Amino acid sequence: YLTRAKEKLKSAKDLFKARDWSDCVSRAYYCAFHSVQALLLSEGLQATSHQGALNLFGMYFVKSGKFDKRFAKILKNLKDDRENGDYEVFSVIDQETAEETLKEAEEFLKAVQQYLEKYLKNK
Repeated sequence: YLTRAKEKLKSAKDLFKARDWSDCVSRAYYCAFHSVQALLLSEGLQATSHQGALNLFGMYFVKSGKFDKRFAKILKNLKDDRENGDYEVFSVIDQETAEETLKEAEEFLKAVQQYLEKYLKNK
């Protein structure tokens, strides 16, 4: 899952450079989503939906204190922006939104990578 997350982040950066804000936001969300899937797998968990992944992340990683609450908010914001860009006909994703989601996805992936490195060392 982490390999996929990194691929989605690279795609998001490429789409940002191409000024494709909406698809950049979508790929940024999928970077975070696949990062969450990697976390869930580390606990032997698997989500059957996007919302399920967010819920499990909250239950097992935020409420336990393994991740700060702001990461749950970042994940929700990325999901909301992705849904707006992909499904809302009158929603416009601008450069500022795309830039923010890109930063959030990078931060999210970095935090997950650091957590998993520490987790795997202690296992």
